[in-house]
Amino acid sequence: MPQDATPTLSVADEASNGSPPRPRGSNALLVLATLAVGYTLWAAQDVILPILLAMFFALVGNPVIRLLHRLWVPRFLAALLVLLGGMAFAGTLAYQMAPSAIAWASEAPRALRALAPKLREFTKPVLEANKAAETFARAAGGDSGRRPQVVQTAPDPYRMLTETPRLLASLLAVVLLTFFFMVYGVNLQRNAIALLPGRQQKKFTVEILQSIEREVSRYVLTISLINTVVGLLFAVALVLMDIRLSEALLWGTMVALLNFAPYVGPLIGMLAMLLVGFVTFDDAWMALMPAAVYLVLHTIEGQVVTPIVLGRSMALSPLVLILALMLFGWLWGIVGLLLAVPLLVCVKLVLARIEGMEGWSRLLE
Repeated sequence: MPQDATPTLSVADEASNGSPPRPRGSNALLVLATLAVGYTLWAAQDVILPILLAMFFALVGNPVIRLLHRLWVPRFLAALLVLLGGMAFAGTLAYQMAPSAIAWASEAPRALRALAPKLREFTKPVLEANKAAETFARAAGGDSGRRPQVVQTAPDPYRMLTETPRLLASLLAVVLLTFFFMVYGVNLQRNAIALLPGRQQKKFTVEILQSIEREVSRYVLTISLINTVVGLLFAVALVLMDIRLSEALLWGTMVALLNFAPYVGPLIGMLAMLLVGFVTFDDAWMALMPAAVYLVLHTIEGQVVTPIVLGRSMALSPLVLILALMLFGWLWGIVGLLLAVPLLVCVKLVLARIEGMEGWSRLLE
């Protein structure tokens, strides 16, 4: 009996001395952590969005600041010149666009009513099908003759009074943070690297961060210049169609901003230009011209100019782009749509520089 019990005890000892089983529930914890991060990004958007916008504008201005710094201009003065120049350009553009934007906002209901007769011929089959469906519904279930009432609500003045200071505070925060990122971003990066233990590790980290910062700055500045040129060319085309300069600048600026959001932005731009064409022109062919010109410009920019200028190193998967636009648009609205692609490019460049994460970078291509 003792001899028979010995193997049983040895097996038990081996089982007890073996490596402990891997803890279960790691996938659940990962999902919970992802949901917590997503909720934090949504709940703290009033704090996060000004920081991200300031970093975006600082990346746009960093190549210009480096050029001025090579010309013996102090970084503080170079950042101030770049920031004031950008604010002056944005202010001048807003001043030129303000009358047209206010006019379109006030005349939008009348313009839409005037647009109805022009679209009646295009929607005639749909209207006939709708009438047939209503007739069938009356015959099947009867009709009380009552039409749904539309309740119009006036804008809340108290909400406007509370939202305006918050908007001004956010704009001021973006301006100040942009200036501080331009001036003190290098020192902050240097001090953060100084916390690393080894000299070789510090050198390697400096090389990676400088390379990523240069490539991201180059991408953001290049894509901003390309979108600006597209908006200017579209505005010139609208002026040649006898559209007022202020309105042409308004739609050109909208096209330039929408071009930061691939697929979704051009689709919204096409629909908007169709509406502008039908409201502005009486002739059907001329009404299609703004949308046609925008389609040609966007095709040339997306298929020829951007791939040649940026190359395939910045190429992103269309599926990943759509998912990123949906995610950031849901989290942060229109600002999320504008920041989705730059953020995705930053993630791709960071993953490509980290050892062992190159596969994730290729996954985004």
